[in-house]
Amino acid sequence: MTDTDKATKSDAQWRAALDDETYRITRQHGTERPFTGRYNDCKTPGTYLCVCCGTPLFSSQTKYDSGSGWPSFYQPVAGEAVQEIRDMTLGMVRTEVLCARCDAHLGHVFEDGPAPTGLRYCINSASLTLAEEGQGEDGGERDA
Repeated sequence: MTDTDKATKSDAQWRAALDDETYRITRQHGTERPFTGRYNDCKTPGTYLCVCCGTPLFSSQTKYDSGSGWPSFYQPVAGEAVQEIRDMTLGMVRTEVLCARCDAHLGHVFEDGPAPTGLRYCINSASLTLAEEGQGEDGGERDA
């Protein structure tokens, strides 16, 4: 992804576009409480998009129940869809996952996931929107 592909908005524009909880999580690197997110137990087939910019991030085909309380995936739809950076907050070293297009905080990735990757992308539901199978990436019906 090139810098010209980046979705950029001012902080005021993000505040105006997002509800308080989504803004706190995606723009201020927050988290939702475990087992409270709308997609934690979701089994609906489709593609999970960035709630801020609509970039496809994860497929329901790679989603699994990690027991962590957050939606978990073993890989993104494409390597360039997410950005991973070292996170040393809260007195621990973790790998933060961001949307590569708009820098929205999504969650963290851990090395305790299932085959074939061994990774667990632990993602906040508030960072995602689901485009169900049979719908376009904007959530609308696809033409047949």
